[in-house]
Amino acid sequence: MTAAKRRLGATDLETVPLILGGNVFGWTADRQTSFTLLDRFVDRGGTMIDTADVYSAWVDGHEGDESESVIGEWLKRSGKRDQVIIATKVGMLPGEGGKGLAPSRIAAACDASLKRLGTDHIDVYFAHCDDEETPLEDTLEAFRKLIDAGKVRVLGASNYHAARLKKALDLARERGLPHYHVLEPEYNLVSRDGFEGELQDLAVQHNIAVTPYYGLASGFLTGKYRSKADMKQSVRGGRMGDLIEHRMTTIHVMDAIAAETGATLAQIALAWLAAQPGVTAPIASATSIEQLDDIMGTIDLDLTEHQLDRLTSATD
Repeated sequence: MTAAKRRLGATDLETVPLILGGNVFGWTADRQTSFTLLDRFVDRGGTMIDTADVYSAWVDGHEGDESESVIGEWLKRSGKRDQVIIATKVGMLPGEGGKGLAPSRIAAACDASLKRLGTDHIDVYFAHCDDEETPLEDTLEAFRKLIDAGKVRVLGASNYHAARLKKALDLARERGLPHYHVLEPEYNLVSRDGFEGELQDLAVQHNIAVTPYYGLASGFLTGKYRSKADMKQSVRGGRMGDLIEHRMTTIHVMDAIAAETGATLAQIALAWLAAQPGVTAPIASATSIEQLDDIMGTIDLDLTEHQLDRLTSATD
């Protein structure tokens, strides 16, 4: 597969319009399955892998270093470090140095992530969530030290509201601190209010690359969940009740477009995202080769303006 790459904002990093989510590695995708998925992703032209130090601490018996550790093992075994962009995050997992985005926590967490990943630098390092207890300038200064040390190339912000992101950007400009080049919000066809509007406008205005997570709404936008009985199909099924009750119109429009294009619902959902103003590449995960091949199909899918408008109208 050959797909046109998109630049991550004003940086020199480029990715195809799909990022592989690493939240499943070491969780619903075991070690060997994860290796197979990562190999297939790169072989099919994928370039950017998204993870976090906290993946998957929500699972009983897990500590939060599972995904990074699996990716690190794969990088060592495959020798493909130079072929991929590695993005990881700090801010949700407490540990050495404290919690949140305190400078001491950022420094310790970065070193721990580098060790697990088995690399000397992180391509995109995200503040995983805003930390209102730590001054923004202290957080940015801590990130500056990492950049100066060569441990981090580019900064990103995840789960930031528009006002706080704007303040961080203003502080960076005023004080000569590094600024956020990538934004990772929750955004998909059935969850739009948190991004569209002021936050989206800010990203476009400042040429910040947007890499949305939950691009498939935890699987709802694959068409897998169409009734309450379907909620038992996976560990995420319990979240689907409200979507099944209120968002089936979107699935019906997607069904019609699938009939027109021959594309799957997952491909349609991700292609809609990739076509939105400011969006560089959506994030999606897979737990099988079949799922991975499905989502990779979105890279070469171009929906018409009429099809995009119908999808947008379905959830307005």
